[in-house]
Amino acid sequence: MTEPSHEEPHGGSLGARLNWLRAAVLGANDGIVSTAGLVVGVAGATGDRSALLTAGLAGLLAGSMSMAAGEYVSVSTQRDSERAALALERRELLEQPEAELEELTGLLEERGLTREVARDAAVQLTQRDALRAHARVELGIDPDELTNPWHAAWASFLAFTVGALLPLLAIVLPPSDWRLPVTVVSVLLALACTGWSSARLGAAAPARAVVRNVGGGAVAMAVTYAAGSLLGAAGI
Repeated sequence: MTEPSHEEPHGGSLGARLNWLRAAVLGANDGIVSTAGLVVGVAGATGDRSALLTAGLAGLLAGSMSMAAGEYVSVSTQRDSERAALALERRELLEQPEAELEELTGLLEERGLTREVARDAAVQLTQRDALRAHARVELGIDPDELTNPWHAAWASFLAFTVGALLPLLAIVLPPSDWRLPVTVVSVLLALACTGWSSARLGAAAPARAVVRNVGGGAVAMAVTYAAGSLLGAAGI
């Protein structure tokens, strides 16, 4: 019975790594779209390089900090819930060990084991580490790998920043006549890459995800550019 329990943590770790990677791709995607919409909107109103740089940097910092803070709060709440669940399970194991053993046996039966094999496995797992066994089988939690809110916050901050740097550099580095086309093409290509990557990580069809991603980014830039142009023409 040791072989299945040995493989499960590896599967869980792989799933966790894929989730982190998918979150990083989506964070970069958010940085690309939001910053591109901002700088393209400003470009519709003015061609001043310093104004574009200021707006882009402000959007990058505000967006990355917002993403980091939101992720920290979200993951902290998840971690608190995991700790509370583990504490409850620990107390139940102390107060009613036989009931918990029976519960673990039933959970293993639901996974396809016979009653006799499930009971024997539950006894062995309980003797080895009762809390770990219940955490993994019943709660789906690895006590040694609880989510870390600081890791999540930094990952979101960096992912958003990396994504936001592309439209920011694309709008301020080229000559004035090339700024808008270079930015639009760069952003759409980047969105195609992030759409493809997120779809592949989620085992979905890449073509549809790429079309959605590129289309959404194109609409966002068109709307903000039109708004910036109207405001610029009105002298606001």
